[in-house]
Amino acid sequence: MLVQVRGIVEAIGKDWVRLDLNGLGLQVYVPPSVLAQARRGEPLTLHTTLLARVEGHGITFTLYGFAEEEERELFEQLLTVNGVGPRAALALLSLSAPTLRAAIAQEQVEILRRVPGIGPKTARSIILHLKDRIGAVPAPGAPAARSDDTEIIAALTALGYSVVEAQAALSQVPPDPNLPLEEKIRLALSYFARRPGR
Repeated sequence: MLVQVRGIVEAIGKDWVRLDLNGLGLQVYVPPSVLAQARRGEPLTLHTTLLARVEGHGITFTLYGFAEEEERELFEQLLTVNGVGPRAALALLSLSAPTLRAAIAQEQVEILRRVPGIGPKTARSIILHLKDRIGAVPAPGAPAARSDDTEIIAALTALGYSVVEAQAALSQVPPDPNLPLEEKIRLALSYFARRPGR
């Protein structure tokens, strides 16, 4: 089983990176969190899942990679849900793993529905299938979801920002538990005001 790869980033696509592993080129499909940190010419280590599917008379292998072991495990758990394929599972990981776990644990269908390709039926199915299996407890060493994270993401996506943009803005909000939710949303919105072209 291929569970980890390390190579030099050769190319970056919309949802993949190509790694050079001592002359061997390997295309790995990745979530937005990996795309954000990948730089051409620099080394990258990924925790991986190799999936096989029958196509015509042959078998196609596709490699998926994640920055953290927790993301890989969550990806594999999402694949056990009826109606969630690899592309949908990757899209769901545009939410951070702790935020996704919290949305599932708190049965926040609206957060899941804001991910492209996830409808209300699939969102409810994910919650029903995974709520008791994953909970909101992050892996040791992983950042915990803050209590207001899902509300901030819901507010930003309701304003038309993508889940990826909302997650980026959320990362700029200080983790102060005494800060009111409205102030956190204001700080998240200020992230977009500072960005050029927005």
